[in-house]
Amino acid sequence: MKHVVVTAPFPAPLMEKIRAVSPQIQVEQVRLNNYRWPENKTTSAEIIYALGDLPSLEQAPNLRWAQLHYAGVNNLLDTPLWDSDIILTNASGVHAPAMAQYAMTQILAWAHRVPNWFKYQQVGTWPTERWEKFVPMELNGRSLGILGYGSIGRELARLAKGFGMKILVTKRDARRTEDSGYVIPGTGDPQGSLPDRIYPTEATRSMLAECDFVVVTLPHTPRTQHLIDESVLREMKPTAFLVNIGRGAIVNEDDLVKALKKGWIAGAGLDVFEQEPLPDSSPLWQLPNVILTPHVSGFTPAYDERNVELFTQNLRRYLAGEPLLNVVNRELGY
Repeated sequence: MKHVVVTAPFPAPLMEKIRAVSPQIQVEQVRLNNYRWPENKTTSAEIIYALGDLPSLEQAPNLRWAQLHYAGVNNLLDTPLWDSDIILTNASGVHAPAMAQYAMTQILAWAHRVPNWFKYQQVGTWPTERWEKFVPMELNGRSLGILGYGSIGRELARLAKGFGMKILVTKRDARRTEDSGYVIPGTGDPQGSLPDRIYPTEATRSMLAECDFVVVTLPHTPRTQHLIDESVLREMKPTAFLVNIGRGAIVNEDDLVKALKKGWIAGAGLDVFEQEPLPDSSPLWQLPNVILTPHVSGFTPAYDERNVELFTQNLRRYLAGEPLLNVVNRELGY
């Protein structure tokens, strides 16, 4: 009998789905205060589904696998758990539909000049130069650059193809096009067949020079810290738009503010920031060519259900001795 601990506050029907995986598991739900594992609590669990903190190695001596509720693993990087041989799997793929649709919303908003809709609605009059203020950029034939071709980027590519866009992507290993992680049926690009061109990450600047829209879906690692800086922004078209739904630290915000003010790029849609919440003093608040949202692109009412679906798939794989989905690569940091 394998002891499974779940620290997410899943409702009873979702807990029953987990318990129904196999009679070989004993499932215990542990409620955490402020996402913290109690200092005085030990567990015999071999498997933990973790919403917040994980127990220390001493508190969980039998732990062999931890499924994380979120995609990011930055909170574990400096812990003994990171240096252990415990398998870590994350929630990559769960957010893909919501985040891809968010990015597509930003693209459509800029292409159809939606900020102008609200600007003139608020002042209660239409401009005399309607063509100049409202003529859109049609998306068919336009180039979309996706930085990072994981589950989010693949679903975005699928949506953008429906608008007739040309898809350019960067990928760490451009030779391996298949998606080996968790994929929601009917979404994404499992075989990696949608991009018109796949660039290695070393050719990012060459790709950006061709793009009308650029969407950042990368994780934050030492290699991606401030990847988008002044030198990169200067490579982009002055008519191009940048959308960041990855992590705020991937974009150097000071350089981005300069680029937006000087017209190196046309605009930006930002859901993530170097400091969150975005400080009141940030000049981004005052720029007319920016659409800001408070880190909500991954919000979906289906989040818990999809996470349980992923966890139950991985439970079956674990019990059968098969490879798990979404195993975190400690060397890469995601």
